[in-house]
Amino acid sequence: MNTNAYVGETIDEVAREAASWIAERLAARLKRKPDATLAVSGGRTPWIMLRHLALLPVEWSRVHIFQVDERLAPLGHEDRNLTHLGAALSSSPRAELFRVHPMPVEASDLVRAAEDYAHAMELLAGRPPRLDVIHLGLGADGHTASLVPNDPVLKVNDRDIAMAEPYQGRRRMTLTYRAIERCEHLVWVVTGADKREALNRLVTGDRSIPAGCVRHGHSVFFVDRAAAGA
Repeated sequence: MNTNAYVGETIDEVAREAASWIAERLAARLKRKPDATLAVSGGRTPWIMLRHLALLPVEWSRVHIFQVDERLAPLGHEDRNLTHLGAALSSSPRAELFRVHPMPVEASDLVRAAEDYAHAMELLAGRPPRLDVIHLGLGADGHTASLVPNDPVLKVNDRDIAMAEPYQGRRRMTLTYRAIERCEHLVWVVTGADKREALNRLVTGDRSIPAGCVRHGHSVFFVDRAAAGA
């Protein structure tokens, strides 16, 4: 894996730098095209990153924000990534400009709902869709998005969106490997000493963990000292 990395001393520093990097990529895209696409993952550090990102001078009315994954829970529930995404973006005085496309996890037919979400991405990012920026996190167990160890979703190669089995008490909808690997820019944000081993395995291309199976020509990492170690 070819990588570029930024190592910060604090979580907030990492979040700020990652937000600036994403904003620069979106702005560059908007100079060439009428709109841009961004897919974001959940997690404590990403919500900090998104609060910083929401305040940066991006033409947000031209940016379509997708979800990398989402838990099956009622609208507004604390377990939903969408709940925290909305709270992070609302910190901006331009909150009404954000164009968020929620994963339809409240649908009765989840397979059809996943297909509909993939179609929505196609309408905005081409067929097959190539998102401009995808942000990923990393679990201590080596999972990323909702691509978790031993889940059948790891072997899905004919769809961009799929349903995963229950993990930590919730089923999830997630981008698959092929959707992630097709993106223009892939950025990982990883913080915490508990992620150190998984991060090392990821950057060395260890395919025994789900994150290590992501194949992208040039990935950018924003990590804190605790995760990076020596």
